[in-house]
Amino acid sequence: MNTNKTILLTGATDGIGLETAKMLLAQGHTVLLHGRSQAKLNALQVALTEQYPNASTHTYIADLSDMSQVQTLAKYVLADLAENNNQLDVLINNAGVYQLVDATTIDGLDARFVVNTIAPYLLTKLLLSVLGHDSRVVNVSSAAQSSVNLNALIGNTELSDSAAYAQSKLAITMWSRHLGLELKDTGPLVVSVNPKSLLGSKMVKDAYGIDGGDLKIGADIFCRAALSDEFKDAAGLYFDNDTGRFAPPHVDALDNAKNQQLVDTLDSILAQLKLGKA
Repeated sequence: MNTNKTILLTGATDGIGLETAKMLLAQGHTVLLHGRSQAKLNALQVALTEQYPNASTHTYIADLSDMSQVQTLAKYVLADLAENNNQLDVLINNAGVYQLVDATTIDGLDARFVVNTIAPYLLTKLLLSVLGHDSRVVNVSSAAQSSVNLNALIGNTELSDSAAYAQSKLAITMWSRHLGLELKDTGPLVVSVNPKSLLGSKMVKDAYGIDGGDLKIGADIFCRAALSDEFKDAAGLYFDNDTGRFAPPHVDALDNAKNQQLVDTLDSILAQLKLGKA
């Protein structure tokens, strides 16, 4: 049985995020719930408290396509943790997008890359000071992975929804490996996880027009990645829940030089926006 952990979960108001929040609360953990809508967050907190009367939850609102809001989110989380003298035991970067009406952010970046790749990178960097040796960062990858066009990453090349999604999911897998190996001896542990293809999230329904599989499958693997001993030596690795095991990601993510180039590009985006310092 796990002792009580403090876990920040992005994209907690629906889909796999919501199911993950329920599982974590059922196990007695403190869950910091992130969402884009205050109304949804309020309704979620009420529903979860009804279902789990002893639930310990806090809510945080941020639109992760707006990089300044990611910075503000981190500031609020850090302030609340400092007030409670807590460290953050787990960060689950779950929030993601596939289709958007407007794919360009106010900073001129591709919003699909921002939400799926750059925002989780920034949030992780900003929270490193409270992520201890035994803490974990679980990044949501996908079986859909294709080589990253760095021009698209910096907002200079337009991509289709499917191309942007597959590239952004490889990009988060690449920086997970890079950061995971860099922090292997000091922590936190950074791992990327494909929760299972075509689970029944809103994203899958919108993208493919199908109901999809049981979201609890994805929630279960996120909880295991966050807490279980089977992931204790998983720094920098990729877990493929389609096969139920650790597996090689796309070949680009195994190329240290390409991973370094990607991380350098992410750092340069953050530097240009004057972001990344807590």
